[in-house]
Amino acid sequence: MKAVILAGGKGTRGKPYTEYFPKAMTPINGKPLIDYIVKYLKSFSFVKEIIIVSDFNGLGGQIKNYYGNQKNITFVQDSQSGTGGDLLHIERKLKDKSEFLLWFVDNLCAVDLKKMKEFFRKKDSSACIVTRTKRKEETGFAIVEDGIIKEFKEKPVMKLQLSECLGIYMLGKDIIKRIKAKQKQKEINLSYDILQQLSKEGKISAYDIGNKEWIDVESPMVLERNEKMVNKIIKQMGL
Repeated sequence: MKAVILAGGKGTRGKPYTEYFPKAMTPINGKPLIDYIVKYLKSFSFVKEIIIVSDFNGLGGQIKNYYGNQKNITFVQDSQSGTGGDLLHIERKLKDKSEFLLWFVDNLCAVDLKKMKEFFRKKDSSACIVTRTKRKEETGFAIVEDGIIKEFKEKPVMKLQLSECLGIYMLGKDIIKRIKAKQKQKEINLSYDILQQLSKEGKISAYDIGNKEWIDVESPMVLERNEKMVNKIIKQMGL
């Protein structure tokens, strides 16, 4: 299986930092964010090649310079045609592979990819998305009865009413065929233009991470505010 890391986002939430380096190069303990993801992917024997998609003509060039000519890492220029459109440009690199992993670079999580792959195949779905139904809140909550606070809950773990979708997917190659059918569009959004319809057909499975931590690395400030959780995730990743 090949793994695709989408690292071409503009990083608008990470400004002003992302005016100087891409989100993928956000430093964590002296190493860039993307390096933790690359090393974690390489720890699974079934991941044979990693394809990094970014704007290598712009700030994304820093990623290419960091890795140089490492074995089993290839680079594809971001096409600026949306998250779905980018996948058309990696079709030749996927070759005859029937499925591939898609990891958005701002996601940090020690998801068990081996179990996810088994779940994906068991469900015989066109796509499998990592989800969660629990979330540790960053603010305090209170139990209120008749306008009176009875108890405080400091940063509790909340049960979500809906499953939250994280940016880690396993996709079948038929996804590419679906994208091709919409290639006349200027931009193709993977979630809204492709996966939405598949969900109505019952062809998307959800792999829940249970109690595992996950963080959206939108900026260095988020990392600093959640330092303990970030270090715990990195430890879970075995890095």
